[in-house]
Amino acid sequence: MGGDHGPGVVVPAAALALKQRPHLKFRFFGDSAKIAPFLTPDLQAVSEVVHTDEVIAAHEKPSSALRRGKNSSMRLAIDDVDAGRADCVVSAGNTGALMATAKLVLRMLPGIDRPAIATILPNMHGGTVTLDLGANLEVDAGNLVQFAILGACFARTAMGIEHPCVGILNIGSEDTKGHEYLQDAAEMLAASSAFSGRYVGFVEGNDITAGTVDVVVTDGFTGNVALKTAEGVGKFIAKVLREEFSRTPFSKLAGLIALGAMRRAKKRMDPRTYNGAMFLGLSQVCIKSHGSADAFAFSRAILVGAGMVENRFNAMVAEQVQAVAHASVHVPVPAPDHTPVGSGEAA
Repeated sequence: MGGDHGPGVVVPAAALALKQRPHLKFRFFGDSAKIAPFLTPDLQAVSEVVHTDEVIAAHEKPSSALRRGKNSSMRLAIDDVDAGRADCVVSAGNTGALMATAKLVLRMLPGIDRPAIATILPNMHGGTVTLDLGANLEVDAGNLVQFAILGACFARTAMGIEHPCVGILNIGSEDTKGHEYLQDAAEMLAASSAFSGRYVGFVEGNDITAGTVDVVVTDGFTGNVALKTAEGVGKFIAKVLREEFSRTPFSKLAGLIALGAMRRAKKRMDPRTYNGAMFLGLSQVCIKSHGSADAFAFSRAILVGAGMVENRFNAMVAEQVQAVAHASVHVPVPAPDHTPVGSGEAA
C-alpha cells in the first residue's frame, strides 16, 4: 500500500470515514499481515483484504509501473473498480503511476478527451475547486470547456454547491486579455445555456483565495504553478509567525494571547481538510491522497470519493456534456464507452 505510512494511516483513515458514513464498505489491497493489526472489529466487519506484497515505488516511472506492476496493490485496486467490485479507488501512492494506470484501465468518460487533476483550495468562504493541476501542460479551448464541466459537477457532488460559478484563470479579468484559446473557451462557455448565469468570465490568481468563483479552470502548467505557489506562501507565513511570536518575551506573551485566533485560522486553512487530488474525467472515481497524509487527511479523501459516487458524479458529467453539445458549443463527443459501471464496495 502506497504513501509514506502505508497501512498505518490508510486503515485507521477508513475507520474514521466509517464513523461518519456507517454504510461504507472497504477492500484493502496490500500485505495482509501488515494490514490486519490496524483493523478494528467494526472495520473488519465491513472490509475485505486482498493480499499482495508488490508495491509501486514512490519514484518509479509510470512506464515502469505499467510494465511490471500488474500485481501491485495499486493496479489490483484499480482493476477491482474496473470490474465493478468497488465504486472508487483512493490511493496515496505514486501520482504518475496512479494517473497512467487509471487512464489505461478505467479509460475516459464519453465526451471527455483528457483527465484533469482537481483539488479544493481554501478561500474566504470555504473552498475553490481548481483544475487542471498538472495532468495537461498544454490544452485547447475544448479542453477548458470540458474542465469547466468536470469542475462544476465536482463542486455539486462533493461540496453541495447547487449552482457553482465558473471562471477561467487569466492574467486579467478583461475580456481582451490572454491567449487565443482562452478567448475561444470564454466565448464557448458564455454561449452555452448549460452555463447560463454561472460562467462569470476571466479571473486572476487572487480570486482563488478570495472565493470570487466556485470553480477555476486552467491548463495544467499554470494550475500546478498556482498550487505550489499557494502552498509555499502558506508555509512561509506559518514560519514567519512562529519566528516572530518566539523572538522576545513580549512577543511570546502576544503569541499566547493570540493562540486561540491562530488555532482557528490554522483550522480554516488546514491542508488536511482539503486532502485529495481528484482525477476527473475517468469512467470511475479515482482519488489521489497526499503521500504524507495522516489518518484524518486520508479519511477526508475517502469521504470525497464516497460523496462523488453517491451523488452520481459521472452521470452528471455525461448529462452536462450532452447539454453543452446540444447548445451548439463544440465539445467532441466520441462513441459511447460500454464499459460496465461498478457498484458495490469502496476500495
